[in-house]
Amino acid sequence: MSYSAKIDNLVSHITNPANAPVTNSEHDFDDDEQLFAELEAELENEDYAARGQGIEALKREMERVRDMKQSGHGTYMEIKDEKEVMRISGNEPRCIVHFFHSNFRRCEIMDKHLAKLALKYFSTRFIRVFVENVPWLVEKLSIKVLPCVISFRNGVSKDRIIGFEELGNSDAFDTAVLELRFTQSGVIQKEPSSTSQPTYSVSQPARQHLRSQTHDDDEFDLD
Repeated sequence: MSYSAKIDNLVSHITNPANAPVTNSEHDFDDDEQLFAELEAELENEDYAARGQGIEALKREMERVRDMKQSGHGTYMEIKDEKEVMRISGNEPRCIVHFFHSNFRRCEIMDKHLAKLALKYFSTRFIRVFVENVPWLVEKLSIKVLPCVISFRNGVSKDRIIGFEELGNSDAFDTAVLELRFTQSGVIQKEPSSTSQPTYSVSQPARQHLRSQTHDDDEFDLD
């Protein structure tokens, strides 16, 4: 296997969603650290020592990926501190925040879809926030109905999904519908990996849901 192929293999393994279960818990970094150590050993090998600046560039890239992984990229986690939510949404180039309530079933449904996408789109930060923990933000952002998902790019709000109406107004909407919405707002981008998983496809029923104009009262009103 060529040098570049080995590097590509290791990087794609670290960021490939197929290598990690869908979970809301904190990610175990042991396997990732082993992969980083393997990569560093490859880079230090005397056979590659003459690569010069190319080696240093790869080291910097791996350090960047390591830092992103440790900060929560590739996972879907709950943030409980209001100031931390503001810091993350304000500083990350791409960030998706789900404002939820633990007593609402549709928030649980949204969580499942976001957890899948968090594993797939490593460069975007995905977090969930319990509305009772962030009263100032709820007021500032005029959040009235749940679930509410707000997309940020470089600290600026670019899109807001309120309830399920724009997702087909059905609890059974496809992850692809949500993925398409995030793609259109520019808050997710396909990871540059030759081994990355194919994007979720939007089925014909899901496309019909997107065009549906039906309404129901299955929403959580904060007022």
